Amino acid sequence: MRTLTSLLGNGQRLDGGAMFGNAPKALWSRWVAPDDANRIPLACRALLVRDAGQTLLFDPGVGAFFPPDLRARYGVEEPQHVLLDSLAAAGVAPEDVDRVVLSHLHFDHAGGVLAPWREGAEPALAFPRARFLAGREAWERARAPHPRDRASFAAEICAALEASGRLDLVAGDDASLLGEGYRFHRSRGHTPGLLVSEIAMPEGPVVFASDLVPGRAWVHLPITMGYDRNPELLVDEKRALLEDLEARAGRLFYFHDAEVALSRVARDERGRFRAVEETSALSELAA
Repeated sequence: MRTLTSLLGNGQRLDGGAMFGNAPKALWSRWVAPDDANRIPLACRALLVRDAGQTLLFDPGVGAFFPPDLRARYGVEEPQHVLLDSLAAAGVAPEDVDRVVLSHLHFDHAGGVLAPWREGAEPALAFPRARFLAGREAWERARAPHPRDRASFAAEICAALEASGRLDLVAGDDASLLGEGYRFHRSRGHTPGLLVSEIAMPEGPVVFASDLVPGRAWVHLPITMGYDRNPELLVDEKRALLEDLEARAGRLFYFHDAEVALSRVARDERGRFRAVEETSALSELAA
């Protein structure tokens, strides 16, 4: 039996203007209220899949690898590795995880592969047995970032993954390493080579949208982030994904939405996409 469980990791607070790109504050503040520093709350919500004797973890989030000064800079409030606590609550130890799937290598999605920061200690992986999977194009971007997005990567993440000997790089949409019932959609709008994972379920596919659709507010087609490398391409990719999900009664899993983990998508009377049938958390959604 395949089960899906949402797990919260370390949350963040980032500038709302950066998260909503060219959308004015008068618009985006209706969806997410900013604090006095103009920051909005963001989840780092991993997806745990237990399936046919294997345990998969999709995007372990930012984790706790930052030293205190960088943790404050990037709005990471908890010093402990919250995802490890969430895994423990679900009955999963770090050594139980067989594979960690990384949609891309930005530190807010991949930093959780590392153990918590300790002064004077070298970065170490938090999952001692797991194999790690990433797209080859995303990996190459992380190893040689453009000046515009260099700050989104952390060299110690790549170094630890490469040194482990447990990193698998896939090209295109090949999801065969995960087994039956999985599919990758490849996106380039947010960052080159981002993997959007699709998981077959009886009531329609569940898509781990990563930063292609970070949360419900970004279901609106024109809404993009200031961090997106190619916003116009991202809008086109998002349209194609949402049209496909609507046709197949699929659901979106939201990594960054602070309140909602999963929803279906539908169109309003004007043909605009919106989130419907929202679920705040998944507790063993089963196949």
